[in-house]
Amino acid sequence: MCAPTRKAPHMQLGLIGLGRMGGNMRERLRRAGHEVIGYDRNPDVSDAPSLEAMVEGLSTPRVVWVMVPSGDPTRDTVARLAELLEADDLVIDGGNSRFTDDFENAKVLGEKQIGYVDCGVSGGIWGLENGYGLMCGGDPKWVERAMPIFDALRPEGPREEGFVHAGEVGAGHYAKMVHNGIEYGLMHAYAEGYELLEAKDIVKDVPGTFKAWSRGTVVRSWLLDLMVDALEENPHLDEVSDYTNDSGEGRWTVEEAIALGVPVPVISASLFARFASRQQVSPAMQAVSALRGQFGGHQVMTLAEGIALREGTVPATPAKHDKVAHDEQSFDEKGKASERAFERASEANVQTAADAVEAGAPPATQRTDEADTALGTERAKHSD
Repeated sequence: MCAPTRKAPHMQLGLIGLGRMGGNMRERLRRAGHEVIGYDRNPDVSDAPSLEAMVEGLSTPRVVWVMVPSGDPTRDTVARLAELLEADDLVIDGGNSRFTDDFENAKVLGEKQIGYVDCGVSGGIWGLENGYGLMCGGDPKWVERAMPIFDALRPEGPREEGFVHAGEVGAGHYAKMVHNGIEYGLMHAYAEGYELLEAKDIVKDVPGTFKAWSRGTVVRSWLLDLMVDALEENPHLDEVSDYTNDSGEGRWTVEEAIALGVPVPVISASLFARFASRQQVSPAMQAVSALRGQFGGHQVMTLAEGIALREGTVPATPAKHDKVAHDEQSFDEKGKASERAFERASEANVQTAADAVEAGAPPATQRTDEADTALGTERAKHSD
C-alpha cells in the first residue's frame, strides 16, 4: 500500500525514540507533509544532538511523541519533558507502557498544565507502508489537537477502522494490552493447528493447507497470511527455536482478568505455553513422574533416559535409582518394594523401546494415546 495521500493540516512534531517503529513513524509522517524533529541517543539516526535541542527546535504549543521502551525509560523521559516543556504543550506516549503508568505521567505533566495522551500503537515493521492501528486515551481536546498526526499514521480508509479514542487517560494502553492478549491466543491457535497437521501422516502439504484458508474461511486474517509466508519460506520450521518471549502486555492482560474476575482461559493458556517453551526440563513434569513412581511403581526415568527416548534412541541399560530413605520401618519396606518395581519397570521399558525401534513401531506414547482413545470411545458408547 502506498504512503498516505490524505490532506491534513501541516504539523510539527518532536519524536523521541527512532528505533524500528519510531524511525518508520518519522518517515511516514514526513511523507504526509509533517515536519518531524527526531531525537535518539544514537547520533547516527537523531535529528537533534540532545533532548533539549529537540525541544528548542519546536514551535509553541509543542507536541512531543515518546516512543521508547516502557517502564523507567518512559517514566524518566516524561519527567524530563515536564522540566523542559511549557503550559499548553502536549506529550503523547506511544510506547507499550502499562496503563497504570499513564495515571502518574498525566499527573506529573498536569501539574505544569502540560497535556498528556496515551496511545497504543500496532503495526510493527509493516506500519510504514500499511499504517498503524492507534488506540488513544485522554482528554478530547488533547486528542483533537494531535488528530492530524493520528490521521497520517493510521491506515488509509475510514478513521474508525484504524483509530479509536478509547476513553480517559490509560484507556489507549489498556486497549492495546487487550489487543496483544488476543494476539497471543490467535497465534497459539494457529500454532497448535500447525503441529496437529504436521503430526498426521496423511497430510502432505501443510503450507498449502494454511494458504487454502486465506480466502473464504472464517479463520482468515493477517496473522494467517504471515503464517503462510513463514511456512512457504521454511515448511517444517527447520532450525527455528521454540523458545518464545512474552511482552509485558500479555502478563498484564491476565493480571487484569484476575483483578476483574473475567475468565480468559485461552489467553492465559497461550501465555503459559510461552513460559513452558523456555524450560529445558519441566519441574512440574518431574514431580508428576516422581508421583507416578510412588503410587504406581511406574518407572522414574533419569534425564538421560528421557532425552534418549525423545531422540528416538534407546539407553543401553536401565537407570539406577537410589532408594528413598524413610524414618519408619513400614515406609522403608514400601520404599524397597517401590525401588524393585522401579528397576523392573525400567528394564521392561528399555526392552519395549528397543523392540519398538527395531520393528519400526510408533513411539510408546503414541501407542498409549491410541489405546486411551479406543477405551474412551468404548466407554462413551455405554454412557448416558
